[in-house]
Amino acid sequence: MGANVALDFPDEVVTHAYVRYAQLPGVDGPVALITLDNGHDHTRPNTFGPAGLRELLAAVDEIEAHTPAVAAVAVAGKPFIFCVGADLSFRSSITDPDAIRPAIEALGELGHAALRRVGEGRLNGRKVPTFALVNGAAMGGGLELALHCDYRAFSAGIPVLALPEVFLGLVPGWGGTQLLPNLVGAEKAVRVAIENPLNTNRTLKGPQAAKLGLADVLLEPADFLEEALGWVGRVLRGELDPAASRPAVERGAAWADALARGRALADAKLHGAAPAAYRALDLMALAETADRDTGYAAETAALADLSVSDELAASLYAFDLTQKRARKPVGGPDSKLARPVAKVGVVGAGLMASQLALLFAQRLEVPVVLTDLDRARLDKGVTYVHGEIDNLLLRGRVSPDKANRLKALVTGSLTKDAFSDADLVIEAVFEDLKVKQTVLAELEAVVRPDALLLTNTSALSVTEMAAGLAHPERVAGLHFFNPVAVLPLVEVVRAARTDDASVATTLAVARKLGKNAVLVKDAPAFVVNRLLTRFLGEVLGAIEAGTPVAEADAALDSLGLPMSPLTLLALVGPAVALHVAETLHEAWPDRFRSPAGLARVVAAGKTSIYTTGPDGTPVVDEEAAALARAGTGDGAGAGSAVAPSSAEVRENALAALAREIRLLLDQGVVAEAPDVDLCMILGAGWPFHLGGITPYLDRTGISDRVTGARFSPPGVATVG
Repeated sequence: MGANVALDFPDEVVTHAYVRYAQLPGVDGPVALITLDNGHDHTRPNTFGPAGLRELLAAVDEIEAHTPAVAAVAVAGKPFIFCVGADLSFRSSITDPDAIRPAIEALGELGHAALRRVGEGRLNGRKVPTFALVNGAAMGGGLELALHCDYRAFSAGIPVLALPEVFLGLVPGWGGTQLLPNLVGAEKAVRVAIENPLNTNRTLKGPQAAKLGLADVLLEPADFLEEALGWVGRVLRGELDPAASRPAVERGAAWADALARGRALADAKLHGAAPAAYRALDLMALAETADRDTGYAAETAALADLSVSDELAASLYAFDLTQKRARKPVGGPDSKLARPVAKVGVVGAGLMASQLALLFAQRLEVPVVLTDLDRARLDKGVTYVHGEIDNLLLRGRVSPDKANRLKALVTGSLTKDAFSDADLVIEAVFEDLKVKQTVLAELEAVVRPDALLLTNTSALSVTEMAAGLAHPERVAGLHFFNPVAVLPLVEVVRAARTDDASVATTLAVARKLGKNAVLVKDAPAFVVNRLLTRFLGEVLGAIEAGTPVAEADAALDSLGLPMSPLTLLALVGPAVALHVAETLHEAWPDRFRSPAGLARVVAAGKTSIYTTGPDGTPVVDEEAAALARAGTGDGAGAGSAVAPSSAEVRENALAALAREIRLLLDQGVVAEAPDVDLCMILGAGWPFHLGGITPYLDRTGISDRVTGARFSPPGVATVG
């Protein structure tokens, strides 16, 4: 096994385990309190690497030797942070493929040993109660440490609590798959360890986790540690018995049904494309009857197997992109050039414009003024924003005072004169070049000379929009994705004459809005929409040629994409997709086919190629399918001998993506291939287990075969 492997990790930021002793009233003996602290503030959370786990073991050794003997052991974290789990950079630091499995196996065994040593509370042959005082963020191995303890107190202020391992191509490997279902039942365990990670890594807050039964008590964040130690004292004095109030765990059929639901979720999300979720479910099945030694050994074996998978290598690559590259866009000018923004204008009051106004008001907390052509549209937009703020208040996301302040910040005006003192104005009007040129010209006539002018265009040329202005250097693109509040990506578009100060200001604003920005050169449809349109064009082209709708739509299921191409089409909206497709066809007719079938679907007022069947499930809308096929919409072409097979649709779509990405990079639309991956992960939901689009095309040999070269050197997002 891995126990004899030397675990050397010189770059580890060690999470220390400091021990102090507290004498609680009426308790015979002190309580040992272990505080986890890596010496950094909350922006560098506690994580466990080999040295940190050894410190945890040493802390218990110290407690065991303490005189007088302790009455209990409790563990807490530094301010705002409990522990967010294993240090993932440990796996990334292992460059020898042959060393990966034994090292991860050894780390799995060390993690189990350390967490068990704390949580099982066996000191000098006697059992003492153990308590997890979870004061802040707890993820992965941090939450598993809490699960090992006998009792758990959670702060109501915990912002993030999760077992995210499946999202990253791993399993909860330090006891999570065994302890969680035996604490809260298999159904809730599936929700935390399978469903949430597969739903774009959804997390819980303290009150939500407590409601699921993960905590024995929920305490307010103010004076949390003092209150938690008071609760520990009541338990030790016998005044409380938290375990007695826990509901019984249902086994047998209920356990099996929960795991079956988990497998159905995994199938729906992944189509078998990634193994981690299925391994986690196997481990949870084992947990129903296995003892801890057996279950923990199985977890370690699963970790070792997954550690040498391309899925994990790809996921770690994607994780690194979203945690590092996304926070510091490549190619941006000096951030010191950014100008302050104390007032924002939004041209338009439709849904997109209203979403933008809400985001600017929430994040920047500056006055935001909307304009539109008439009072009815304007009032509708302002009312939408105020209504969304009221919803935030109802959900407890903002205080009544803040809700009132936010609503006061968002106002409307029928004239653009209201922008005369704005520092930034963004237009979100109809996607028509002449309309946008007119709007920008009108803005230039009223705004200050140093005001930044932004467009939210999804496909049009920002350079052409600004061509007729006296100061085109202050115009940039800030392309949001819908829904604005949810999707984390913005494409910051540098037009031909945009100056450094305008780019720096746009990037700074994107960061303050809580978005991840990728700097792109002005080119039709930029990155995400350009690639999605090329991809979707192959699927729609196959349907036009006669491939059955369901077959063409399912052709890429084996990739485990978050949704099928036609589901994505319905989400984006066929009319929006048509606009982008027409723009790209006009720019590059040799690569982007005429979207004739899609145009017929839009002209007929169809919002999807699917409709809802009698049982509530999606079924092909035969009328829409006929419109999407070649000819006049009567189904001509269906069953044609030239109709691509499902395998051909998949190969054609991936080959088209490879060609388009090569051209996109050659044209300098983004700095490097990882920027393409970042755009697709954050803007299109490209799954972590693929590592982005370019590593997948490299691993499968498509990029080399189609373009003559890889996008990245061997070893990027692969095991070796």
